[in-house]
Amino acid sequence: MAFPVLDMHCDTADRIAWPSLDPLFYQRASHAQFNPDDPAAAEDTSLDDNGCHLSLNKMGEIPWAQCFACFIYDEFSPEESIAFYRHVMDHLDDEIRAHADRIAQARTAADIRPHLESSGHVAVRTIENARLFAADPDLVGTLADEGVLMASLSWNARGPLASGNDAPEAGVTELGAEIIRRMEDARMVLDVSHLNDTCFADVLRLTTRPFVASHSNSRAVCGNPRNLTDAQFAEIRDRGGVVGLNYCPDFLRDDASSVEPTFDDLCRHVEHWLDLGGENSVALGSDFDGTDLPSCISSAAKTPELQAVFAERFGEDITRKLCYENALSFFEHWGR
Repeated sequence: MAFPVLDMHCDTADRIAWPSLDPLFYQRASHAQFNPDDPAAAEDTSLDDNGCHLSLNKMGEIPWAQCFACFIYDEFSPEESIAFYRHVMDHLDDEIRAHADRIAQARTAADIRPHLESSGHVAVRTIENARLFAADPDLVGTLADEGVLMASLSWNARGPLASGNDAPEAGVTELGAEIIRRMEDARMVLDVSHLNDTCFADVLRLTTRPFVASHSNSRAVCGNPRNLTDAQFAEIRDRGGVVGLNYCPDFLRDDASSVEPTFDDLCRHVEHWLDLGGENSVALGSDFDGTDLPSCISSAAKTPELQAVFAERFGEDITRKLCYENALSFFEHWGR
């Protein structure tokens, strides 16, 4: 039995936009998931059929809501980030229009459920590392009106709004605090994935609304600092937020460089969160096209196999919550 999906994070929008981007951008982006010298990669511009982890064909017949992040690189200035965001999202919009018979754009959280219930596919705009807001804080309201439902404040480095684990002592900046206030006013969901522990603590102090970690795992199961501590998970749980399970090997097990993760490793993170009372807080946050993947879940096409493992291990009710119900309920209640 296949279950509907609401996946809270992928980088596919970037991946299919790279081939048409000014080369100056990918020459500066040290972690770009794109090799301009690879002829096959240069042709991967379609959302319908491509060599990426995620495509409409790989989603198959499963009702599927996908959060498509514009991932902004730490090397880009806030001003450059605006141009990059516009290019990536304009390309995604073009692809959605080209395949309007197979996927729709959600402009508000209320748009998501009707498409899932009609067995369709729906795209949700999000931003990873929203440093573009530092160039113009009014963009928060503008992009919310354009359909951006969720944004995170940083990636790995020290940033103008907040910082990741490359700068573990740096907290949310004064401008970052203003952006959080503006996001809450606009009902744009705050995503804390990639924040360092100092910034996470600041978020607890600065927020009045629930927030999410769109693609983060359990640090108790895998000690990577990108993962959430039990205390952090509990804060998200108690505030009514959700956490998306990330498929990145380095976030699944400590020895991933020598032992390839399996479905059992993904289940261990879910199981730990369930033991912490997280039945209504677990979700999916694959990170498709933003990382290498284990062979067990090497593309979106293998999602039914993962769902079958979840159903056998946790039962259908928990699997349904994990795959889409928890995330959908969160967006409907707290999104715009």
